[in-house]
Amino acid sequence: MMTKLMASAFVTASLLAGASLAQADMHGDMHPEVWADDQSVADGTVSAEKVTASRNGWLVVHRTDESMAPGPVVGHAPLKEGENRDVTAILTEDVSAGDHLMLMVHSEEGGMETGVFEYTLGASKDGPVKRDGNLVMTTITAQ
Repeated sequence: MMTKLMASAFVTASLLAGASLAQADMHGDMHPEVWADDQSVADGTVSAEKVTASRNGWLVVHRTDESMAPGPVVGHAPLKEGENRDVTAILTEDVSAGDHLMLMVHSEEGGMETGVFEYTLGASKDGPVKRDGNLVMTTITAQ
């Protein structure tokens, strides 16, 4: 009898945990992340294989260097809340093989117009998303 009660409690707890995770995904409580590899930029674009966003926002391409500090914006692409696959940003400046790029998640908050990327370096409009105090980004090297 005790074994059946413990098994029943375990199944119930497992189902509740799964439901909580599904609800968190539906309500934008997922953890934002960026997955991208070094790649050719010869066609004037840079892509991320997958980006998760807790709200609608932007994948922003910044120049960077060995210091790994975000520099000027050289491209951006819209993100929808949730999982985004094969996100491609058109580069607005020439990027050469060997250049370092930082692909970063930015929000759609604080700007004057929804759907218009309004960020400039250091501004709060459509600014960077942070998770646990850290920028949500990855760096790649242009090939």
